[in-house]
Amino acid sequence: MAVYTQVSDEELARFVASYGLGELKSYKGIAEGVENTNYLVNTSSGPFILTLYEKRVAQKDLPFFLELMDHLATSGIKCPTPLHDREGRMLRQLAGRPAAIITFLEGLWVRRPRVEHCALLGRALAEFHLVGQNYRAKRANSLSVNGWRPLFEACGGDIDTIAPGLAEEIETELAHLEANWPTALPSGIIHADLFPDNVFFLGSKISGLIDFYFACNDMLALDIAICLNAWCFEPDGAFNVTKARALLNAYTSERVLSTEELEFLPLLARGAAMRFLLTRVYDWLNTSEHALVERKDPIEYLRKLRFHARVTSVNEYGLENA
Repeated sequence: MAVYTQVSDEELARFVASYGLGELKSYKGIAEGVENTNYLVNTSSGPFILTLYEKRVAQKDLPFFLELMDHLATSGIKCPTPLHDREGRMLRQLAGRPAAIITFLEGLWVRRPRVEHCALLGRALAEFHLVGQNYRAKRANSLSVNGWRPLFEACGGDIDTIAPGLAEEIETELAHLEANWPTALPSGIIHADLFPDNVFFLGSKISGLIDFYFACNDMLALDIAICLNAWCFEPDGAFNVTKARALLNAYTSERVLSTEELEFLPLLARGAAMRFLLTRVYDWLNTSEHALVERKDPIEYLRKLRFHARVTSVNEYGLENA
């Protein structure tokens, strides 16, 4: 179970009482999630999520994340909402950790997204981007192009133990991306990690987006590129153009992509694959096989990177007459 910080019954009861949520009935640790400690807290007002932020999340960034979630929720985006205590605070301290209580979101994430899920995701992503235009706080994307080479260098000299020649291939791709990365595309708040496990569905509708702890300011089309990687490849590695078409058509029905965004989308998808390849390589080489964090296969994203490197036009993602 991914519970790093234990909370006593008495501490938690006092903490919950300060939010006016009524009587604490029960609580239990949540196994899913590896960045923070999460508890499902049941009170006489209903269920809530208590999050204690561990050291992998920078404390200085927490107000940005919580205020963003608050902004999104009040603007009509379905997502968990941070609660304010009786003194108006969203961020508190509990058991020596920064902590917050957020609303409980019903729904499940889909293990095998279908075409209809990709379409719903595309529309929700566009709505998120439009609402995010009114959010004024700023946070740089530390995992964009300027952060990839330092991450690559931090992986050390054992990269080729994952696959022969991997270090040289990454070096070649990095040089190409650094030389060609766009700098003037429409930008704003992006989620930056909108994988299927961060989108909850209830029946045939999205019940909410979760996990905004990579959210930042960057090119909006980069978020689309991340989703193409996360939602449109099959378990055997094949790219599903029907899913991509559904995602992109739904997105552009809400927010029209500029000519430049369409032109650079293959390169952005290539860069998004590089971002997750590098973080997976780093974790593979630096995480014990006995750790709570499950190491994810870097080669999956190497294959995706190679696919995008062969794409010559956004039409290959299913956008006809783009």
